[in-house]
Amino acid sequence: MTPQKPNKAVFLDRDGVLNATSVKEGTPYPPANVDQLSILPGVVEATKRLKEEGFLLIVVTNQPDVARGTVTKDTVEEINHFLMSKLPIDEFRTCFHDTLDDCTCRKPKPGAILDAARKWGIDLGQSFMVGDRWRDIDAGKAAGVRTIFIDYGYKEKQPWAFDFKASSLLDALPYLLGLTNKSL
Repeated sequence: MTPQKPNKAVFLDRDGVLNATSVKEGTPYPPANVDQLSILPGVVEATKRLKEEGFLLIVVTNQPDVARGTVTKDTVEEINHFLMSKLPIDEFRTCFHDTLDDCTCRKPKPGAILDAARKWGIDLGQSFMVGDRWRDIDAGKAAGVRTIFIDYGYKEKQPWAFDFKASSLLDALPYLLGLTNKSL
């Protein structure tokens, strides 16, 4: 019997990577409901190509507005289900906690990534985290995956280190597929 080859994955933040955010005073905010949801240009193409290349696609998203009481868990899950119906996502891992809850699943902690890696048999050394905020990049670094920062120039703390900077998921595709060794 041949040993099973470990899986490789692209861990994706949701808001700002897959779907548009609204930016107020330099800070991004998620859509309030499915009616406000807009999949970003190139995301359908990029996710389909990644699946064709054998990557698992796992969304790792912080949704603290549930803990803050400004959105319901049902609304967040409705948005996740809508995205899953349009994109070849294998799993959503959603943290509904706020920072003070100090849970292991809230980025920048790597718990959600590490739990998914155990569940799916993922080789973290062959995997990536794509995000638009410092928490995404720090979680990826802590989990031992390569990191891609989608830089929108938010007026907030920026990641101190990442493996590649891109303007979108589609822009990051050549790096994800190993077609370029360019890193920053």
